[in-house]
Amino acid sequence: MIEITCIECGHKFSKFRGDMDERTCNICFEKLDRDMQREVVANLNYRDNNNKKRTNKMETVNRVRKTHNYGMFGVVDGNRTINQTHVRALKQSISKEHIPTPIIVNSKYEIIDGQHRVEAIKQLGKPVYFVVIDDLAVNDVKRLNTIGRNWTVKDFMNLYIKEGNQNYIVYRNFLDKYKFNHNETLTLLGNIKTAGGTQGKIFRDGEFMVHDYNRAVRNAEKILMVKDYYDGYKRRSFIHALLNLFDNPKYDHDKFLRKLKYQSVKLQDQTNFKQYLQLIEEIYNYKTVEKNRVRFY
Repeated sequence: MIEITCIECGHKFSKFRGDMDERTCNICFEKLDRDMQREVVANLNYRDNNNKKRTNKMETVNRVRKTHNYGMFGVVDGNRTINQTHVRALKQSISKEHIPTPIIVNSKYEIIDGQHRVEAIKQLGKPVYFVVIDDLAVNDVKRLNTIGRNWTVKDFMNLYIKEGNQNYIVYRNFLDKYKFNHNETLTLLGNIKTAGGTQGKIFRDGEFMVHDYNRAVRNAEKILMVKDYYDGYKRRSFIHALLNLFDNPKYDHDKFLRKLKYQSVKLQDQTNFKQYLQLIEEIYNYKTVEKNRVRFY
């Protein structure tokens, strides 16, 4: 015999070790059984998309339970770390109005969705509502949070780093060193001219790959050379304009910096990369005779 805690009422009771899969005491089990016997299965008539009459049999699955036994829950290896700012925000919201929202756990009572809610509820001493769904793992956590947009870029990065993905380790080190924003870091490391929604999805799905690291470093160093002359050197459109110029054989970055030294006041924020190209062209051709001027746009 072994003493375990009922997941329904929180009271301790004894079970044979072989019966550990059942964590409900006899009293709660009988109550649940009576509730199920009283449950009426509803047959509802409705019309489908083709306006045909259909009958839908409703059934109850994944019954919602509640408990104060916070220690029974574990976390899935690879799930994001607790963000205390998020927890504080949830506590404030729950304190004002507690709407019981069930968390999702697997058969091992590992939290698949809702670990921040559990932490907030625990600190407030309120009951945890939960639903058990078998055979869920960290990939299901990723999928849930990708759809719900709950995970940040950093959460996904840390997950894939824990899994040993070298591309994400390079991404983190590059980000820490050069301090560019996420999209611009993807652009530089992925050797792409734009980092839109598709690239973001690739990153979240764990499929991001570093295209040419040495090239990314060279381009990042060139961009940083503009820092002393223009505070907006990290702006997405500006970086895209420079990357476009770096591939242009007519462009000389050292020459641009020399011209910029005397005209830095001209380099102002622009709406898009085409406007930046026009402005850079104007600065680049400063005091250059017409026949020797270079066109970038």
